[in-house]
Amino acid sequence: MTVSIREVAPRDGLQNEEPIPTESKVRLIDALSETGVRRIEAVSFVHPKAIPQMADADEVWRRTTKNPDIRYSALIPNSKGAQRAIAAGFREIEVVVSASDTHNRRNLNRSTEESVADIAALIPLVHDAGATLEVIVATSFGCPFEGDVDPDRVAGIVARVRADGADRIAFGDTTGMATPRRVRDLLSAVRPDLLHFHNTRGTGLANILTALDLGVTEFDASVGGIGGCPYAPGASGNVATEEVVHMLHDMGMDTGIDLDRLIETAEMAEKLLGRTLPSGVLRAGPRTRLV
Repeated sequence: MTVSIREVAPRDGLQNEEPIPTESKVRLIDALSETGVRRIEAVSFVHPKAIPQMADADEVWRRTTKNPDIRYSALIPNSKGAQRAIAAGFREIEVVVSASDTHNRRNLNRSTEESVADIAALIPLVHDAGATLEVIVATSFGCPFEGDVDPDRVAGIVARVRADGADRIAFGDTTGMATPRRVRDLLSAVRPDLLHFHNTRGTGLANILTALDLGVTEFDASVGGIGGCPYAPGASGNVATEEVVHMLHDMGMDTGIDLDRLIETAEMAEKLLGRTLPSGVLRAGPRTRLV
């Protein structure tokens, strides 16, 4: 089985850290480009007051060495962000809407219904530029403010944005509330193209295994396990890319990623951020490289 990993550390990872220099962001993207990963979420075109960590998105992307074998994507919050992403040359664009209305208001300052309507208007703009739009449904497995999220609510959002022309659908475990049971419940109601798990409560790898059993083979991961959501209290820690790759390779699955190079990049990320990262593979020693 082949499993596709989208590396999200440069965007989702760094947006939850203290701002680091532009050059460090470029170094991280370029290093990840040499690991064999074939998809990288590079930047987010948001207002600098909302996410100051992404204030230099245009400069980061301009200075990044583009690998022709890699599909780079950008996250946008609205039509202005889409216009910036398109002008910068991105042809894979992502937009977020939260299944939880409270989280959507905290994250985007509008209701879920308003965001879904905005997405409907955004799709033609993206398609007219020859780009694709992926809709990420955040808080799909639970909300830090509202608690459980009904799978039927997520399914309703997916039905609407698909009908409006969305090209891809992803589910975000924004708070790390997902468990194998919640994954089965949601995927029984509606199937995404990609899943994004956090490891806040230590269930990230178990959730990926459950999703694989249910037929999903595309996942987000963040080198070193960095990142989270600044609008979800306690939701630090994306699932670490090297942990996911280590597990999948040991199971005989193909990711196309060089684990040694990935671990080296995670070690570099620790130095760039100036702190110890949560990845278990980094703490486990050289035996991890045998897989």
